[in-house]
Amino acid sequence: MSDLDLEAGRTEGNALRVSGLMHYGLQVPNLGQGRDFYADFGLTVDERPDQLVVRCDGRDQDQTLLVEGRDKRLHHVAFAAPPGSLAELQRHLESLDIVLQDAPPGGLGDGLWFRDPDGNAVNVREQDLASPRQPEQVKQNLPGDYQRVDEAHWLTANTPPRPRRLGHMLIFSSDVDRSTAFYQRTLGLRLSDRIKGTAVFMNSGPGDHHVFGFIQSSHPGLHHSSWEVNNLDELMVGAQVMADKGHRIGWGLGRHTLGSNLFHYMRDPWGSWIEYFADIDQISENWQAKDWEVPPAVWCPMMPGEFLENHEPKPE
Repeated sequence: MSDLDLEAGRTEGNALRVSGLMHYGLQVPNLGQGRDFYADFGLTVDERPDQLVVRCDGRDQDQTLLVEGRDKRLHHVAFAAPPGSLAELQRHLESLDIVLQDAPPGGLGDGLWFRDPDGNAVNVREQDLASPRQPEQVKQNLPGDYQRVDEAHWLTANTPPRPRRLGHMLIFSSDVDRSTAFYQRTLGLRLSDRIKGTAVFMNSGPGDHHVFGFIQSSHPGLHHSSWEVNNLDELMVGAQVMADKGHRIGWGLGRHTLGSNLFHYMRDPWGSWIEYFADIDQISENWQAKDWEVPPAVWCPMMPGEFLENHEPKPE
């Protein structure tokens, strides 16, 4: 039996599963810089005591929490659990000898808290994922299907994006296979696809091809967060707006292999990446994970040499 068979069987045997990614917390040296960057990206940033809260317009859910600290570090990752499931999940974690911890200071006390093998703080909250706002459908003229007649699309194709939702995030891991097994056992995340020993993509059930994943590194850290926009125009206008605002180091336009989404990345002020995406693969419970030996994109400009570098300090 292959590694993939073993992993699939272990996941199917665990009926508990989080319902999706809620938000991530990021420690940054300067909250003002963080506020400006996420606002430039098209997100709403509000102040709370000792933190900034980043949201998408029209989605009643925190998507990123920024807290101030000496250096930039991934602070925590938060997942949603179905209402009424938290007590059962706690018993499940305790059966795996997972040590539950107190919430970090700063009003982050909801749900269960524990650490993954790399020391990342993981939070699970009993909360429904908020539905993102529904976009206005854009008419397209495709061969044999001409939807837009007597309408000049260019007149409305320059609107800066307001991302709909945080779709997924990938973090650095010192051992991607160990991290994959841990999140399968504890939270019921399922393997979507894998470039063995390099990158792992995981899902939380039917929906996006991946909501979470790992990239091999010497130590933990945030690689990128990815935010859905409505269409290709918004993706590319967003890239242009970010460049005009001084965020000129990026990668795109391209179409990924695993997940198939269109993408454009910008480097954030602290060395991680943030991505506009559109048109990601949707999967069902019947999706079969595979190991692949493929490049990160079907087509794209040359990937920046620093794209896979982990700029976060190693844990002390």
